[in-house]
Amino acid sequence: MTPSAVLAQSLTLPNGVVIKNRLVKSAMSEALGNREGAPTPELVRLYQAWANGGVGLCVTGNVMVDRRARGEPGNVVIEDDRDLAALQAWAHAGTRQGTQCWVQLNHPGRQAPRGLNRETVAPSAIPFRADMQAFFATPRELTDAEVHELVQRYGKAAGFVKQAGFSGVQIHGAHGYLVSQFLSAHSNCRTDAWGGTSEKRRRFVLAVYRAIRLAVGPQFPVGIKLNSADFQQGGFTPEESLDTIRALAAAGVDLIEISGGTYEAPAMTGVMKESTLQREAYFLEFAEMARAAVKTPLVVTGGFRTAKGMAQAIESGAVDMVGLARVLAVEPDAPHRLLTDKAPVHTVKPITTGIKAIDKLGLLEVSWYTGQLKRIGRGESPKPNEPGLWVFAKQAWHMLRAGKTKRSPTKLRAS
Repeated sequence: MTPSAVLAQSLTLPNGVVIKNRLVKSAMSEALGNREGAPTPELVRLYQAWANGGVGLCVTGNVMVDRRARGEPGNVVIEDDRDLAALQAWAHAGTRQGTQCWVQLNHPGRQAPRGLNRETVAPSAIPFRADMQAFFATPRELTDAEVHELVQRYGKAAGFVKQAGFSGVQIHGAHGYLVSQFLSAHSNCRTDAWGGTSEKRRRFVLAVYRAIRLAVGPQFPVGIKLNSADFQQGGFTPEESLDTIRALAAAGVDLIEISGGTYEAPAMTGVMKESTLQREAYFLEFAEMARAAVKTPLVVTGGFRTAKGMAQAIESGAVDMVGLARVLAVEPDAPHRLLTDKAPVHTVKPITTGIKAIDKLGLLEVSWYTGQLKRIGRGESPKPNEPGLWVFAKQAWHMLRAGKTKRSPTKLRAS
């Protein structure tokens, strides 16, 4: 089979849901919600562009389950049905052309920029490393009652996602956000039922999965994005990740997307070693171990550049789908090109400012690509050569303004 023919094959999930091809638009933070956390027309326009671009599965950027805990200004928040009409418009756009569109549900935990929320909460009160503490406050440790309440928030949000007409949900269990924090001994130092051993650290993600499954039923797809490791000393290890994958597979999760890293150690945006360059994907070796452990469909995101590399990963049996992200921020119709034996026009490259302290932050890549998504949402063309320093400065200014607005007494009364 040609590479394009391999990528064009449909995939049937264990629950019988069919995804029309093997290409996944992996989650990227769009920051296109309004001040109240509702979806905007710009989100509708962006997801219509991706659905029309030919991707089989489109996963949204992180949607927060608690408006008191946002990861970036402009996050969409789902707590109730107040924005149901706007969510329905978004779902309708994202599911055009037979596209599966899943909402990624998230909570930032300690990875909330300083000043954005009234307080920062996490599994444990673990600060960021010294050079990042100007950007991220030391969190307050969640109480047991608060942990249980957060689990229910995930389930409630998933119910409204289904009601709005989206095709599925994805739990964000990677990149150092709350679920990832619970899994990692680096950020979870609890000694109660939620920490102390790897089995107890897995309890939160399994509780979240069960709450979501209870809310949406057995036929609605529920996936997860999970770190292969968080690449930090004393953190989440590949062995722990494999145990978590086995537990999630046994619980009935429908699709597992493999990634890695955190804001402190952003492996998902780093430079690839030579062996990885040859196979293109960042996490393919780990996917092979995961495939030996479970039969649940697997996705690897990060590093893919060519249809040949993507097809080889699928034909090897290590993965069932391949995830694309950054290229779709500058070329929304890249899937159509890959499915017709054409290479994407643009080449993804690291975004830098020339300032080492900034370039080490995973937040820089997020900010730059978020800017490209906003351009598409406004109906404009992406700017693949936009300077990284300029984008970082704009994002820092927006975060400062958002933090001041959040603390304003007038705004607090109106919320």
